Amino acid sequence: MVVVNRDDIELAFSFVSSSAPMENQAYISLDTGQIYWVSEFNPVEEEVPEDLESSDRYLALPHKNELCRGRNLALDFAHDELPDRYHEVEAIFHRKGAYRRFKDLLASVGLLDKWHKFEEAALDQALREWCAAHSIAIVGGEGPVA
Repeated sequence: MVVVNRDDIELAFSFVSSSAPMENQAYISLDTGQIYWVSEFNPVEEEVPEDLESSDRYLALPHKNELCRGRNLALDFAHDELPDRYHEVEAIFHRKGAYRRFKDLLASVGLLDKWHKFEEAALDQALREWCAAHSIAIVGGEGPVA
């Protein structure tokens, strides 16, 4: 099992998820726990191993879109917080621009902040599960990882 500092994995995960998938990447060395950052559009100053993207000794951190349950997470939230409007929320996700319209609905009923906390907690749990599934131990700090 490799050990990674909580703050380091949080920063790397935020870096990967801050842009479109595959634009920013971060790799964890399965031997040392060191994290290497790579960006398609904003070169990172640190040196990275030549075999970073080809060796099985480095694991790419996922983008938040890979971990988050998207539509299903929103429907879970609607089930708990907007049960009388669940079918309306479900219909929102059958058209383009669904996420924006979903957040507009939440803002109109005063639930947007609660949604952000719910989504953050779900993302944190998903990242913790991903780390556990890949034998990555998170050390240091308290609170959420993502």
